[in-house]
Amino acid sequence: MRILHIITGLAAGGAEQQLRLLLRNMPAEYHCEVVTLENPGAVAEGIRQDGTPVTHLAMRGNRDIAALFKLTKFIRRGRFDIVHTHLYRSCVYGRLAARLAGIPTIVATEHSLLKDTIEGRSTTAGVRLLYTATERLGTCTVAVSSAVSDCLGNWGVPSRRIRQIANGIDAAAFATTPDEHAKSRREVRARLRIPADSFVIGGVGRLVPGKRFDVLVDALAAMPDVLPDGRVPWLLLVGAGQQLDALTRQAHDAQLAHRTLFLGERDDVSQLLTAMDVLAAPSIVETFGLSLLEGLAAGLPLVYTSGPSLAELPPHQTGHAYYSPSDGRSFASRLCTVAADCAPPLAPPPVVGMYDISQVADELTSLYTDLAARR
Repeated sequence: MRILHIITGLAAGGAEQQLRLLLRNMPAEYHCEVVTLENPGAVAEGIRQDGTPVTHLAMRGNRDIAALFKLTKFIRRGRFDIVHTHLYRSCVYGRLAARLAGIPTIVATEHSLLKDTIEGRSTTAGVRLLYTATERLGTCTVAVSSAVSDCLGNWGVPSRRIRQIANGIDAAAFATTPDEHAKSRREVRARLRIPADSFVIGGVGRLVPGKRFDVLVDALAAMPDVLPDGRVPWLLLVGAGQQLDALTRQAHDAQLAHRTLFLGERDDVSQLLTAMDVLAAPSIVETFGLSLLEGLAAGLPLVYTSGPSLAELPPHQTGHAYYSPSDGRSFASRLCTVAADCAPPLAPPPVVGMYDISQVADELTSLYTDLAARR
């Protein structure tokens, strides 16, 4: 079976990393290719290194109609059995191009839809109208969580066209023995020039308003300069985005620049997690929470505000995952408690195993087979 995945861009983000991980776990009989409409970033190179072809369409913007015909031609020439789209722009253009190319089965995964936002941006009546109109051109829309599924229903997508398949993680990629963890921790901290005895608060994700990383700068400012056990708090943020300058100014104005590191887009997140004492996620608009699961898989305690992957589970399944309101003082209080009570590496809680990527790949291939049989 020949499958074409279309995605808006391939910079380091949750949907992009999820696609790469999914491709790694597809059965050999599924031949996959990827088209990125724009921004073939670090994830594109990683997918190529994994052995999956990636084509950059070089789309010039939302109104680049020529890209639609270029994409249609590419799909038709590739004789794909299924087209699978990811993220808003690729869903709009990809579904239409696939229909024009005569593809019988068109699947979309909705990664980032909430009540009034999509991919962290506010929705307008026009965005909603275009999304729902082109959704009808597809065969099925996959929702990564019940929150996304509910939003699709509220937008008018019939329940018979929605299939819920959660995101997944490769837990083994984050697991370390205590000795391996300690060695990596020393090496990464030394490389980043973080004092070995610091208390490192980590954040992973795009530096965009919806992630609320400004809350972590406020939390660092609200914490004692030195914790009762003598450790000095640091903030380590991994990710790139439009808020980098604002966050840098915020840290400078709070006189915290010497204890705040912005590492940008990285492909060694599993190693960087070993340098952290806690993973902090103050976002209030998460549609799933992949980074939360990765932190737990790496043996870190977690302080978070929103995460559908955790929210409906009892505490014994989520382990050292602690809720906090998304404000600086609340996060500071919770982080101080974690500093006193939790020392990584911790045993990954049961929730990590519940979202194994191999299970997700099995569910998706079953969906492909089911949809193809209906043709």
